[in-house]
Parts: sequence; structure tokens; C-alpha cells
Amino acid sequence: MKQPLLILLIAVCIASALLLSVSYGSVSIPFPAIVELLFNPDETTWSRILWELRLPRALFAFIIGGLLALAGVLMQALLRNPLADPYILGTSGGAAAAMLVAFLLAVPAQLHAFMALAGATFSTLILLSFTGLRQGLQQQQLLLSGIILTTGWGALITFLLTAAPTAQIPGMLFWLIGDLGESSSLLLPAATLAIGLVAALLLAKPLDMLLLGDLQAASLGVSVKSLRFVMLGVAVTVTAIAVTAAGPIGFVGLVTPHLVRFVTGASHRRLIPASVMLGGVLMMAADLMSRTIIAPRQMPVGVFTAMIGVPIFLFLMKRAQR
Repeated sequence: MKQPLLILLIAVCIASALLLSVSYGSVSIPFPAIVELLFNPDETTWSRILWELRLPRALFAFIIGGLLALAGVLMQALLRNPLADPYILGTSGGAAAAMLVAFLLAVPAQLHAFMALAGATFSTLILLSFTGLRQGLQQQQLLLSGIILTTGWGALITFLLTAAPTAQIPGMLFWLIGDLGESSSLLLPAATLAIGLVAALLLAKPLDMLLLGDLQAASLGVSVKSLRFVMLGVAVTVTAIAVTAAGPIGFVGLVTPHLVRFVTGASHRRLIPASVMLGGVLMMAADLMSRTIIAPRQMPVGVFTAMIGVPIFLFLMKRAQR
């Protein structure tokens, strides 16, 4: 697909998802009223719902989806494995376990991002110590190691939930499935997404060369070790910030790059920004379903990302076997 048409298509998807997100919920707001309130806010109930609740939440969902999609693209490129994803490989699990420790120890909120980053980094280093980061990496070995690591983090999380005070358990469980309702600030996730996106786009061409293999990329002037170190750091950081803000939401990083590749191909110059935008759209759509299906009650957004992602993951596994 030509780039102008692709940009137009994604822009339409973003605008449609944003409009639906701010319109529907426990209280529906007509589309004409939304357009009017966007340009002329007032003190009515609809205006307060739009500006104080739904618009910030929709933007938050878009940012979190973009972070997870960016992490998925980078991990799939670095590990040269189409099934790589921070949720499946245990990176999100390490960050989630560290965050639960922070909750139980009453660590100040300002330090939560550092705790999540430490957990995500530790988990990724464990994975790479067993599987490596070279071209000869076997897909089955990577996935098996990631699944075992994720299971281990799940056991630790279960232990922490068991040891937690009864009053904290419901909130912790809701957060573990993915929660977009407790966003305190958009600044840190938005800044992380912007910096990570710029860094990835600046290195898009070397990432394309890396797909040819380590030797071929090195012969073309790419510093393979430096590239892997920088991009892995970006992937782990954006994952940790997403987990800190919204919990360990799965499958967005896995599904989004594959959907985009059907349209853009493998060129990272198009794949990276398109995946970030589509990831944001998918997250807004999942959040909309979580707020409307049993309104006025809300469901964790991770329920719907898993419902979408699991069938696609099974399809990809079947396709890899063929």
C-alpha cells in the first residue's frame, strides 16, 4: 500500500476510535454534542465527562497501546522471531512482580517506574542468558524459555497476592489483568513513547539490515552489538513504563506488528510508526468494550486484548509449524 493511503487509513481509524471512545459509556453523548464541546467546553455534565474522564482515558489507552506495540516490533526484530512479545517472553511478568512488591512495601509512587524497569530488565537478562541473542536462536527454545519464565513470575505473583492484605487484593487483581482507570498522569508514558519512537525511527534502516543476518548487517556498516543493546534497552523501558501505568496487558505487542506487516511489508520505516498507531487504536477499542459491555460496571481491558490476541497467536503458531 502506498504511504499516503496508509497514513490516511490509519488517521481515519484513530479518529473513529477516539470519537467512539468519548461518545459511548455508561452515559452516551451524541456525536454533534461532542464536536461542539471539543471546541466550546462549558460546565455541563457532558462537558465534564468528556474533558475530565473520557478524553484523558482515550488518550491514555492510545499511548499504552503504542508503547506495547513498539516493544513488540523491536523484540521481534532483535530476536528475529515473529512470535516475540514482552508479555509472552516474561518481560511484562518481571515488571508486574516488581510492581506488586512495590505495592506491598508501600514504595512511593515516584519510584514505581524504576521498580518496574528493574524487574523487566532482570527478567529479560534471565531469558537471554539461556537463549542468547544471536541469529542461530531456535524459535522453540525462545518460546519455551519465555513460557517457563512467565510461569515462574506467575507463581511469584500468586505468592505475593496470598501474602497481601485482604483489602488490597481486589485492586491488585484488577491491575494485573490490565487497568486503564487509574491513570494519574499522561506525562511519563507520553514522553517515553515519543522518545522510544524517535530512537526506533532513527535506527529503522539498521534494523532492516539486521533482518539479513548479523554478518550481512556488519558488512554493511552496522554495529550489531550496539544496535541490539540500544534497541533492547528501548523495548524493555517502554514495556516497564506501560506495565507501571496500566498493568501487564498482553498480546498487543504480538498481534499489532503482524497486522501491520500485511499492509506495509517488513520495512521498519513504515512498520514502526504504523504499529504504534494501530496499537493505540486496538487499545482504545478494547477499552471501549471494557466500559460498555456491562456498563456502568467496568471490566479489565486485558480481558479483551487476550480475547483478540489468543486466537491470532494460535494461528501464528500453526502457521510457523507449516
